[in-house]
Amino acid sequence: MSKIKLLPDHVANQIAAGEVVQRPASVVKELIENAVDAKASEIKLLIKEAGKTLIQVIDNGDGMSVTDARLCFDRHATSKIKNAEDLFDLHTKGFRGEALASIAAIAHVELKTKQATEELGTHIVIEGSKFVSQDVIVVPTGTSFAVKNLFFNIPARRNFLKSETVEFKHIIDEFQRVALAHPEISFSLYHNGEEYFNLPISNNRQRIVNIFSGKTNEKLVPISENTDIVSIQGFVSKPEYAKKNKSEQFLFVNNRYIKSGYLHHAIINAYDGLLKEGNQPAYFLFFEVPKHTIDINIHPTKTEIKFDDEQSIYAILRASVKHSLGQFNISPILDFERDSNLDTPYEYKNKNINLPIIDFDSSFNPFKSEENDSSKSKSNYKSNFIRKDTSEKWESMYLGLNDEFKSQENAYESDEIATSLFDEVDTVSQKKYQLQKKYIVSPIKSGLLIIDQRRAHQRILYEQFLTNITILNGASQQLLFSLSIILSKQEIELIKELKEPLENLGFVFEKFTKETVVFSGIPSNIQESKVATLLDDLISDIHVDFKTDSFSQNDIIAKSMAKNLAVKSGISLSDLELENIVNSLFACKDPNISPFNKPIFITITVDDLEKRFSL
Repeated sequence: MSKIKLLPDHVANQIAAGEVVQRPASVVKELIENAVDAKASEIKLLIKEAGKTLIQVIDNGDGMSVTDARLCFDRHATSKIKNAEDLFDLHTKGFRGEALASIAAIAHVELKTKQATEELGTHIVIEGSKFVSQDVIVVPTGTSFAVKNLFFNIPARRNFLKSETVEFKHIIDEFQRVALAHPEISFSLYHNGEEYFNLPISNNRQRIVNIFSGKTNEKLVPISENTDIVSIQGFVSKPEYAKKNKSEQFLFVNNRYIKSGYLHHAIINAYDGLLKEGNQPAYFLFFEVPKHTIDINIHPTKTEIKFDDEQSIYAILRASVKHSLGQFNISPILDFERDSNLDTPYEYKNKNINLPIIDFDSSFNPFKSEENDSSKSKSNYKSNFIRKDTSEKWESMYLGLNDEFKSQENAYESDEIATSLFDEVDTVSQKKYQLQKKYIVSPIKSGLLIIDQRRAHQRILYEQFLTNITILNGASQQLLFSLSIILSKQEIELIKELKEPLENLGFVFEKFTKETVVFSGIPSNIQESKVATLLDDLISDIHVDFKTDSFSQNDIIAKSMAKNLAVKSGISLSDLELENIVNSLFACKDPNISPFNKPIFITITVDDLEKRFSL
């Protein structure tokens, strides 16, 4: 009896779905790319509950015939390739033959499609690989794919999906990648009935600005380089707009989004000396290379590409980015050309210079006449006001006081000396010193305590902010004029998710618009000028370490705020500030470790000092 059996089609499709459909964003990617390949000029994406309930893509492309509409759900059915050689000459998006079959195996799928040459279209309903119905329907030219109840027959897989916020974030990522690569197509995105994106047909620059909004247009530096190996077009950001996350870094090869650490290194290398430590520039670069010089089959999701001549592309990319930054006066360059405006005029070139003559009277005294005139009045004033008998009366009032002070001198002198000696000893033991404007040195009984002032302040602020978020509401200061912060749509949605903990810190939200967040109040310990930077860094930290549970989000917020508001190294602190930092540090629950798991202080004992001197 044979132990090896062929799997049924519906089981094979479910297994294939494990590779193709990892989350709702995977379905979005496949359906939008198919719409692009269908030569659509308008694509709509409708989402409900982050794709768990509904994912619908509507396009006005070529559509499908009755036969193709039924055949597209079979395994290994595709219109993109005919033989193995076509894998190395691809000019379309997806080409996987099991994509639609895998989606239909784990969801309820409804397809409506019609070609321009036909009067009626086709309506197909599939539930878990089973054809439920196929009818003739009146629909506009194009295709509408509706994927409902994703993973309805695989509950374990559905339970592993993240929160609605996280899944929708992945959908936005896939949507942006396709929309950026095709500005000649109009895209729109609706989530739970609300319009999220409406991108008209435009050029590359406008498409980038429409997606990321805010001040994106101000920070873009164009790049254009054409060679026989590769053609590079696109934009990079100015160094002052660099962020701590990689949310705005996009590479496209032949209009296909890719990830490449090698090419990313070339871009970072071009910014050498222009970026702060840990910051990342934004870039939107489009490569055009001959199709036979790349291999896109090295990764299951087709996001990694193998180039035939990677080193040359690396060098061209690095040089083109560096040239653009220098051309637009972004990076410092050496310029030995002389400014003609600073040259001496021609008619004065050989002319002698006449030195100015200064004439003055060395014997002139502006106060001489005034002294002569006022000497008489002053003598009269003194003689009339101060009399000898009056002065004698005043002197008589102090007779005998010298003896009295001498008798009390011994009694108070000993007390003063004793008090001063006591204060001196106490002051020396409690005196704090600042070393190199970075460390706080405090004498203790066993030796010396050396504290990192920045890490200590971070720990103090971290526990303070965490307490305000979770237990107590922080104090807020009302603003005379509302404060508007310009952000992108994704950033505004993220701030909405963090609204409650931010309100507990003391932020008072007035309203949200499509591109701005308006505050009517901010925490009392934050300056108004620092709010924009604070929110920008907070968004970057959330992007780097995004968590869904409230405690982790609160922890990230408290850490980000503490990191940005803590006193920096190199700043002088007064004696009172040093005292407050030390006292507040040791009032914390964990004064030993900073919020980022780094030691805050060290101790040097007297024994350690004696050992050093005994060497």
